[in-house]
Amino acid sequence: MNTLVSPENTWVLMSVMLISVAVSVYLEQTYAWASRISGAVIALIFALVLVNTNIIPPHAELYDDIVWGYVVPIAIPLLLLQTNIVKIWRETGRLLVIFLIGAAGTICGALIGCVLLGSAIDGLPKVAAMMTGSYIGGGVNFTALADAFKVSGTLVSSTIVADNLNMAIYFLILLAIAGNAFFRRIY
Repeated sequence: MNTLVSPENTWVLMSVMLISVAVSVYLEQTYAWASRISGAVIALIFALVLVNTNIIPPHAELYDDIVWGYVVPIAIPLLLLQTNIVKIWRETGRLLVIFLIGAAGTICGALIGCVLLGSAIDGLPKVAAMMTGSYIGGGVNFTALADAFKVSGTLVSSTIVADNLNMAIYFLILLAIAGNAFFRRIY
């Protein structure tokens, strides 16, 4: 696949990523419509448009090695350093139970999906394990499980793209529901 920016052009790809993030944050902080859909979803939309218009490649060493290998594992502890654990524990006691129920539901859904579709889709158990880890514990778990199961880079990239697209659509639907007067009145 020929793209405007080649997969080996790490500095340009990184610049495109950083500019997309900066524009997304600016839009979110400046415009009400952008704050409703969030900077993260805007950045995902930028990435989807850039990949589908063949400006940036869907697979690059930068994505796997730098972003998933260094940036994500460093970002999570930095975010955690800003947290007040005592306050979180006091304010979210019931949420732990809700989280555990959601985690159990995610595991059950992955197991049922593997049983029903396992023979029809190659690599489904590995993808299900990576996605389950990601949904329960975030991107670091996704990366750790991909490494543990020795999943091919193509399958990892395909899974990330599919997940990002589905989650962007899912978040847009949730945001539309949250902003809808009918749903606010009923729920």
